Amino acid sequence: MWTAFTSDQVRQAEHALMALVPDGELMQRAAAGLAAVCARLLPGVYGSRVVLLVGGGDNGGDTLYAGARLAARGARVEAVLAGSRTHEGGLEALKRAGGRVIEAGEVGAPDLILDGLLGIGGKGGLREPYATLARIAAESGALVVAVDVPSGVDSSTGEVAGEAVKAQVTVTFGARKAGLLVDPGAERAGIVELVDIGLTAHLPEPEITALTAADVAGLLPVPGIESDKYRRGVVGVLAGSDRFAGAAVLAVGGAVRAGAGMVRFAGPEDAVHQVRARWPEAVTTLLKEDPVEEVGRVQAWVLGPGMGTDERARRIAAEVLGTDLPVIVDADALTIVSKNPKLLHRQAPTLITPHAGELGRLLGVDPKDIEARRIEHVRRAVEELQVTVLLKGSTTVVAEQGRPVRVNTTGTSWLATAGTGDVLSGISGTLLAAGLAPYDAGSVAAFLHGLAARKAAEGAPIAALDVAVSLPDVIRHLRTAANMDA
Repeated sequence: MWTAFTSDQVRQAEHALMALVPDGELMQRAAAGLAAVCARLLPGVYGSRVVLLVGGGDNGGDTLYAGARLAARGARVEAVLAGSRTHEGGLEALKRAGGRVIEAGEVGAPDLILDGLLGIGGKGGLREPYATLARIAAESGALVVAVDVPSGVDSSTGEVAGEAVKAQVTVTFGARKAGLLVDPGAERAGIVELVDIGLTAHLPEPEITALTAADVAGLLPVPGIESDKYRRGVVGVLAGSDRFAGAAVLAVGGAVRAGAGMVRFAGPEDAVHQVRARWPEAVTTLLKEDPVEEVGRVQAWVLGPGMGTDERARRIAAEVLGTDLPVIVDADALTIVSKNPKLLHRQAPTLITPHAGELGRLLGVDPKDIEARRIEHVRRAVEELQVTVLLKGSTTVVAEQGRPVRVNTTGTSWLATAGTGDVLSGISGTLLAAGLAPYDAGSVAAFLHGLAARKAAEGAPIAALDVAVSLPDVIRHLRTAANMDA
């Protein structure tokens, strides 16, 4: 499992470690790791051109010492000194190794640019001359490598409040910073490389984590020799309407392909017909005025995709949320509970799966604020609503009272298409019915959903149903890889 920390937590760990090692040791460890990553990224170190964008403080020192190591290996290394002060030891080392200082107008088109303008303490958008240097880096065509965190990205939250460097690779030291995993910061960070400088023993318990493929493989329910469809989990899906029958097909598809023992679907006539045609495995019920309990025994409910918000839908939502069964609350059901939050006051496990707009309605917050500070708002939602929250978006996060926020690291921008959230609800429902708690069910579902989208897309547009269809291959690959590692 990956762990991530705020800038304050990392600083405290660094101070504890610095008291135990010689002066300057941590900077040299960081510089050595940074130079090694850059050397690996360059087609060849000897003869390559590397430009350092150097701010004041320790971040600039890391950058200069790394530049000195690259220069010693034959790279042409040049530094733009942008800060009001410069790390003297680092600059002297660079010059001794053959590096030189240049002006911003001389950057041109190097092979690699190191962004050492601001470290983990940077707040707000970049001011001049840093903002101009960020634009020069973006326009250079060079591979941009951020030192510890892209300048202009809040390392604790991922917030980008103005101009910021966009890196293809970020080399971070000692621990992953929370802002490197959460958009918009994650999008600016690119691939994150972690350099071990010995901080681990001095870090606190993490408040932010991310599941790895091995973690997910270990959490996936696997049928045993005595399993039957009931033991594997029966998920009930209440979705679809005359207008949005397709949402029912997608939610049921997510549940079926994620490995449910049985899927019971109930909805209006057109949705029932479409589900029967696409997923004959599902047991369908035409739901009119009969109580939901007539659908049959289930271990968990998926409530809301395409269901509508009329009186019939409100009655169904109230009935399901009044049971003692686990429930996934999604889409139209979220609109219903936003107008009657008391429906979420229940003892049974409850996972809500809003996007920023839906969470905004639940909290009375502008969705743009939620997108900018996802961790802050998902924690607030957990506190106020007393449920497990899966906040969908460019970075999906899962939160529960008393647990670290889990950040999902899989996915693709091709997921931004209608219906993919319905598939995610079906996957989550299957995992919940199989016995996973909402926190794990949501986290594993988001991971599988993202991987399935990547497999389906492979750089091309996808439809939501493609994600559901790709699920078995993704699960098979995860389990195979886990067995090979065991």
